[in-house]
Amino acid sequence: MAEPAELPKTSDLRVGDSAFRQDLKAKVHARLMDSMDLIQAQKMPINELRDEGLRKVDMLLTEQRAPLTTVEKQQLLREVMDEIFGLGPVEQLMRDPEIADILVNGPKQIYIERLGRLEPARVQFRDEKHLMTVIQRIAAGVGRRIDEGSPMLDARLSDGSRVNAIIPPLSLNGPSMSIRRFAGVTIDAQRLVQLDSWSKEMCVFLEAAVRVKANILISGGTGTGKTTLLNVLSKWIPNEDRVITIEDAAELMLQREHVVSLETRPPNIEGKGEVTQRDLLRNTLRMRPDRIIIGEVRGAEALDMLQAMNTGHEGSMTTVHANSPRDALRRVENMVSMAGLNYPVRVIRDQMAATLDLLIQVSRMTGGRRKIVNVSEISGMERDTILLQDLFRFRQDGIDEEGHAVGEFEPCGVRPKLLDRMQREGTAIPPSVFQRRKVI
Repeated sequence: MAEPAELPKTSDLRVGDSAFRQDLKAKVHARLMDSMDLIQAQKMPINELRDEGLRKVDMLLTEQRAPLTTVEKQQLLREVMDEIFGLGPVEQLMRDPEIADILVNGPKQIYIERLGRLEPARVQFRDEKHLMTVIQRIAAGVGRRIDEGSPMLDARLSDGSRVNAIIPPLSLNGPSMSIRRFAGVTIDAQRLVQLDSWSKEMCVFLEAAVRVKANILISGGTGTGKTTLLNVLSKWIPNEDRVITIEDAAELMLQREHVVSLETRPPNIEGKGEVTQRDLLRNTLRMRPDRIIIGEVRGAEALDMLQAMNTGHEGSMTTVHANSPRDALRRVENMVSMAGLNYPVRVIRDQMAATLDLLIQVSRMTGGRRKIVNVSEISGMERDTILLQDLFRFRQDGIDEEGHAVGEFEPCGVRPKLLDRMQREGTAIPPSVFQRRKVI
């Protein structure tokens, strides 16, 4: 066994000095690792573990007569515990409820998204080895590996956060990691109104659309809130409906009880055992679902999704990466073509027009706030073109003093085709919901 790490001498101490703190933390960490039974420690209640760690840290510091206050000792203890059981310096960022994304470009360059804006974080890893240790700990925790032979990792933490890591030789500047976090507080429809992410009229209409089993496609770019919106819409699915979700990395938190969640599986070391979204979707059809929700369609499973929506699984929903409703239709069309069945374009578009009811476009506006900018309905086909009509939209008027986009949500004055279905199902919508506002 290697000799225990020697703590810095009192004469070397400079309280508040970053280099000294890093050195002290690393050496206390090493001494704790030597003195603690980590397997037994992980079985201890967190309070007992904290007390035991604090006692040992206090003892180690007292040996060297290091003049740290109680607050500084507790902070040092927390950092050491994060090194042993957490994500190192990133762990303190994970405790901040305002942080949505953590972007690690390298050991010394970490950015966070807070309230829609990117800013540099005030934490760092010691070096690339330190960062790699944390990445490998994440991989081990989900039963996967990341090394030169398998240099990419897509994983989910115990709190539901999604982690993606990539290392050399694919990452030319060293290990890189991104963490997509999810709010600890459930966001509901009323909260979206308060955040000015949609209007009350949109909310009333979309609730009715979900209840009458409209097939809905949510479109938007990365980080625009597609998954959050999908979670909100799921609240309105009747309790008696059996819902099955399919995702690459499980992040949906549907606001209901009767739900079965399925997750894809990557290939193993030998390149075998992969289970794709398309595999799961085909199996789902044997599980007697009422509604199917795919976290995001990315490939040939789009064809199976359309067929499922059109054969007894109405009210299903999914998301797609696209910049407008029309772009979303083109993306779905391209993905259906990836199924390899050589359907004519007209046949694909006919099926899309007959299956999809609503397209919801979400965007991250100037300043970082997310909004629903379009709710569009597919109204049919005209020759080879799918007809779209906007029901609601967000009209941006400018930028406020804080740099955020300002404007208003407005109905487009169009009577939706879905209104007839809503009336038959007893879901009445006030006519004022769709009336265009008069400009004074």
